[in-house]
Amino acid sequence: MQNPRCAPLAAVVSLLAAAGLAAAQQPAGGVPTSGDAQATVRAVRISGQVVRVDGRLDEPVWQTATPASGFRQREPQEGAAASEATDVRVLYDENTLYIGIVAHDREPDAVISRILQRDQVMSVDFFGAPIFAGDDAVAILLDTFHDHRNAFVFATNPNGAEFDALITDEGREFNRDWRGVWRVAAVRTSDGWSAEFAIPFRTLRYPAGDTPWGFNVARVIRRKNEETLWQSWKRDGSGFARVSNAGTITGLTGLPREGINLEVKPYSLGAGDQTALTTGSAGGAGGGARPTVSGASGAFGVDLKTELRPGLVLDGTLNTDFAQVEVDDQQVNLTRFSLFYPEKRDFFLENAGIFQFGATAAMEPPPFLLFFSRRIGLSDSGAVPVIGGARLTGRVGGQTVGFLDITTDATPFDIPRRNFAVLRAKRDVGDAGYVGAMVTDLRDATHSNTAGGVDWSFWPARSVNVQGFAARTATSTPGGDDGAYRLAVDYQTGRLGITAQHLMVGPDANAEMGFITRNDIRRTNLDSRLTFRPNVMGLRTFQLFYFGQYVTRTDQLRQDVLNGLALNPRWNSGESFTVYANRGRTRVDDDFDIADSVHVRAGDYANTQVGVFASTSTSRPVSLHLFAQRDWVYGGRLLTSSTMATINGGPHLTLGLGLTHNEVELPLGHFRADLLAARVGVAFTTKLFLNTLVQVNTLDRAVSANVRFNYIYRPGSDFYVVLNEQRGDRTLPWEFKSRGVRLKLTYLARI
Repeated sequence: MQNPRCAPLAAVVSLLAAAGLAAAQQPAGGVPTSGDAQATVRAVRISGQVVRVDGRLDEPVWQTATPASGFRQREPQEGAAASEATDVRVLYDENTLYIGIVAHDREPDAVISRILQRDQVMSVDFFGAPIFAGDDAVAILLDTFHDHRNAFVFATNPNGAEFDALITDEGREFNRDWRGVWRVAAVRTSDGWSAEFAIPFRTLRYPAGDTPWGFNVARVIRRKNEETLWQSWKRDGSGFARVSNAGTITGLTGLPREGINLEVKPYSLGAGDQTALTTGSAGGAGGGARPTVSGASGAFGVDLKTELRPGLVLDGTLNTDFAQVEVDDQQVNLTRFSLFYPEKRDFFLENAGIFQFGATAAMEPPPFLLFFSRRIGLSDSGAVPVIGGARLTGRVGGQTVGFLDITTDATPFDIPRRNFAVLRAKRDVGDAGYVGAMVTDLRDATHSNTAGGVDWSFWPARSVNVQGFAARTATSTPGGDDGAYRLAVDYQTGRLGITAQHLMVGPDANAEMGFITRNDIRRTNLDSRLTFRPNVMGLRTFQLFYFGQYVTRTDQLRQDVLNGLALNPRWNSGESFTVYANRGRTRVDDDFDIADSVHVRAGDYANTQVGVFASTSTSRPVSLHLFAQRDWVYGGRLLTSSTMATINGGPHLTLGLGLTHNEVELPLGHFRADLLAARVGVAFTTKLFLNTLVQVNTLDRAVSANVRFNYIYRPGSDFYVVLNEQRGDRTLPWEFKSRGVRLKLTYLARI
């Protein structure tokens, strides 16, 4: 679904500036600040004493550390003392940072803990901000460079499930796919629950010298939907991802510096495949089986990692393989623009936020990205072999730097050998802002494409962010030489939110290593939000939204205009729904086919949308998410509806059933398309998982299955078994196409 947005930028700039200045001048009042790096917790160095990582803080050494406490609510009552106390202690020895958390609870039997699988404790909302899932949980933030921008995140729940992530630029990027080497254990107690984190210093990056670190802890008490934080608990310009509002850890002295500091991670892969031939008789009723060809293969490769200097990490990869990656969720494209699929491959996920440049969006494909890592090693025709490459990322003084160079091999489907290179640098400005530049370069024997630009992000006040970019692309062949720019202002408080932006993408802009949804546009957007807290009928918030969008071509010919309103009540129990309506017009300059099925002629069309989202609380054993939207456009009607049910069968079993229904009724044709997705997750332990995804597409008359078994037999080392099968397409409905099995073993050695 494309999120309706928009309207004139100039009309709100002065309002935002005035509001931001007023917010900056307001006194703090009679409550403590929301974490202006004033609160501290002291880490205690231990020597010759063993900390058993079992979740119980019963070793005497824990009592030598003074706890950080005094958590305050962000929800539901801003600034009020947490309803249940939380104590946090920090120890360290010559190799490891230990963080112990006691989550007191006067109703220990009411603590919710259904998650056991790795990387499920936290998620992100529609706007990419971190949120907790359906369990009681705690999360730790470590700003090791104390740069007030970037941080490591480690989280767990009462089951000891592992979660880790990276925060970039004050939450602009929350990379929950990063995976570090560390341990955690948790236990339920008569007083609630407790957890022990053991994080090797080698997993973290930090500067030389004895400097303080930024530090924060968040906790959710799920049955109350209560969010509490040690620092940064205000709703205005704060929150867990606002690294600049964190407190500090002091007392970290004499931290280790490894000599070579090299990590070597080789892998071995065995594969077997069976593929149906494209020629031969078709199967089906009386048709006989399609002929197939089978084969087996093996491969070896290695990943390397070393810290060249404090905070600057060099990664290398040779004969890279991504066999263990989950398949993409299928989609039916009801627009005239390309679909956008997220990156899921480990090598490209670590420090991915450093390479973010452009304009992202909440509920639609990003309008402009200078770099999109899925351009490397993937194509519409299939996977492209990655020969190898290197990545250099990290901090150098007040700069964040990134370099990536990857070479891919030629393929039988006419893709030549290519080299992909990216260079990125950002200079800190103020407490949390930056000015940056980036260049991308793609080359093969006959073609090259280079794109580059500058970008910036400033915080004139805690609640006001001003950001933008200016970019240029150049191609060796005719066309592809053009520019793009963006200016955006974002003002967010607990009561009021206003986001305004203007984006231009030239007709010939061509970032071949990036993603451009639409060329030849000038797009102006205005989004606004007003939040009430009526405290009636169990309501936590009641929000009103206005969305506006005005799009022209660069020659000023109007393309799209849309204005809309939305209502969003949320209850203390966790239930919510959103109803919205938008009206406007849209112009189609060139004929196109919706989902390769129904033709749409060029023309100027009225465009009306109505829709609804609804969801139950994720704390419930069965949670539901519903969505429906009706569009009157292109002279006809489009309908999209989806239902997702998640069944939490305790810590070991999760079931997910989803159905997306699409109907298109236009003057030149009609079709129906259903997507059925079934997920089964089995977590035998916190180290042993089995996940299955089966998808059925009635439009393509196809079914696919992906089964992944993962055993983490030691931290950083995995054994995978992956099964894939595909059946059917529009020419041969439901017929067997391919089947494959992958056995992959990785081993992490730290030298």
